[in-house]
Amino acid sequence: MTDMQERCLALFYCQQVPGSSDKERLGIEKQYGKTIRLFPIPCSGRLEPIHLLKALESFADVAYVMTCPEGECRYFEGNSRAKKRVEKTRTIIADIGLEPERVGIITGSKEHPKSLGEVASEILESTSSLGVSPAHKDAKSLRRYRL
Repeated sequence: MTDMQERCLALFYCQQVPGSSDKERLGIEKQYGKTIRLFPIPCSGRLEPIHLLKALESFADVAYVMTCPEGECRYFEGNSRAKKRVEKTRTIIADIGLEPERVGIITGSKEHPKSLGEVASEILESTSSLGVSPAHKDAKSLRRYRL
């Protein structure tokens, strides 16, 4: 099994992002299998640091948020709130010894929109050097020895 297959990306995304329909989500999940777990949310501003931290603790090696384009939030400030919360989460995980790059945010673009699949692929590519989270390495090896 390659490192790419072992890693898992938790991608939380605003449902207003272009190309984020249920059909596309199902296609991405089928293509990537357990490598990507997608979480549609009504607004990226609703995401709290605890959601990202819980994903990192439970299953994800990398947790990202994709917001709608700047100035396009139907709730006015959702994407700016999401940015602040992602930065707070990055500070928290850096304080406990994990790489802050394990958490990030992608802001959609009106001029050059990318599909959810393109963004997920780019995140996996850009974070490939991080490998499997140290928080999961011990847990994965312990699972083999459970009775």
